[in-house]
Formats: sequence, C-alpha cells, structure tokens
Amino acid sequence: MTDENASGDNAGTLGVERDGPILRLIIDRRGRRNALSHAMIDTLVAALTDAATDDELRVVHISGAGEDFCSGVDWVATNATGKRPPTGDLVRRIPHTAHRVIELVHTVHLPVVCTVRGWAAGMGCNLAAAADFTLADTGAVFWEPFLPRGFSPDTGSTWLLPRLVGLTRAKRMLLLGEKITATEAADWGLIHQAVQPDELDRTTDELLARLAAAPTVAFGLAKQSIHRNLRTGLTDAMDNELYGLELSCRTADFKEGLAAFRERRSPEFHGR
Repeated sequence: MTDENASGDNAGTLGVERDGPILRLIIDRRGRRNALSHAMIDTLVAALTDAATDDELRVVHISGAGEDFCSGVDWVATNATGKRPPTGDLVRRIPHTAHRVIELVHTVHLPVVCTVRGWAAGMGCNLAAAADFTLADTGAVFWEPFLPRGFSPDTGSTWLLPRLVGLTRAKRMLLLGEKITATEAADWGLIHQAVQPDELDRTTDELLARLAAAPTVAFGLAKQSIHRNLRTGLTDAMDNELYGLELSCRTADFKEGLAAFRERRSPEFHGR
C-alpha cells in the first residue's frame, strides 16, 4: 500500500508494508530529501492509527528511502502559492496531521523503531526523538531548522528534546539551530545507537526481531507508564505501574514467562 503525492516532478510515496509482525513505513521522496507532503503525513496518521488496534502487529519500523531519513514537512511546497494561510489554519489543522504523527509514535502500545541515514531534520528529527529506539548510521545529521528559517519549533521538539538531551543542549539545537552528528546524538541520549553504515541494516533487523519476539502487551504498558510518569510524582508513578502490572499479569505471555523461568529455557512470547 502506498500513498501517491503527484504534485510536480518530486512526487513522493509513503510505503506501508506488512512484514509478518512488523509494520514497515517507508518515506520516499528522494528528490527533496524525503520531505513530507500533506498526503504522506495523512497516510502516516492512518497507518499508525490502524497499527494501534492490529493484534497481529508486534513492532513498527520507520525508515527513509535512499540516502536520507526525512527532512521534515515540505514547507516550500506548502507556501509555493505565496498566499498567506487564513488565520487559525495551522492551529486548526496541524494537531490532526503532523502533530498527530508524533503523538501516535509516542503513545502507541507497540515498539517503534526508526532507522536514520543522512538527514533527519525538523519533523524528521522529532520522529527519531519520539521513537522508542532510533538507530542511525554514523554519517547521519540531526537538525532543528526552525529558528534558522525564521519560525518557531513544532512537532513536539520543545517537549522531547529537553527531556532527552537536557535544557542546554536542547537550546543549542532549537534556538541556535546547531546540527549534530549521529555519534553526538547517541552520546547525548537523543537516539539509541550510532552504527557504522555497513552494519546499520543488520543491527536494525536484530533489534526488530528482538522486539517482535517480546511480550507486546507488557511492553506497551511499560511504555505508557514511562511516558506518563515523566509528569507525575513517585506515588502516582507507582499507581501507574500497578495498573500495568495488574493487566500484564493476566496475559498468556506472563504465564509463558513464568513457565520458561521454571523450566530454564527462553520464553516464546506471542503478544497475547
């Protein structure tokens, strides 16, 4: 399944592919460093929304085709007409489009993995930051280009970056527009790992296989608790954990985990 954006010579597609328990979302607009059109963003929203209720899926993988991951929203095409959008247009529309993508990546009860090559800029950088695990080749570049282009940040960057890399580094990226390498991004805690280019696909596949074999329900509940507990005190955090514990202890994977422990073997989880 793909979404076609046929505007001009740089038309893009958003590939949506099922690979067993893995949902692969492939950003493909190579003529513009995989900048996202409105139609491609709509397809991302639909695919992630569907994934949230698909019992057969165990992991979501987001990648870019060609040499880049994603250079953000295609603001050049959006403003090509030269007409000023009506007052309130962004406030009305973006929470249901670009911002909804980040929200879904951050909240879906499935592990989300991004593989980054080349540029991860703007919304592309924030997609990588919102994912549970991001692997990048050592030549990748992460950039928040908002201030250098004269407008303020969006797609969750002012919430995600201070929590991941700290306030001072977040200000370097957001207010000064400094580009950082994949190695710096890994050292700062922005991404999971920087990997040599020739090892990136293998390392990604190993992580996807590991997550696809994980206890999916427990993973989703743990992810929910981690994110909710960023905004709570200790007592509320433990209440959130207790909710997840109560539900995960009712799963078949919990029973399998106990049986495997007793029998001194590796568990075979089925995401149920």
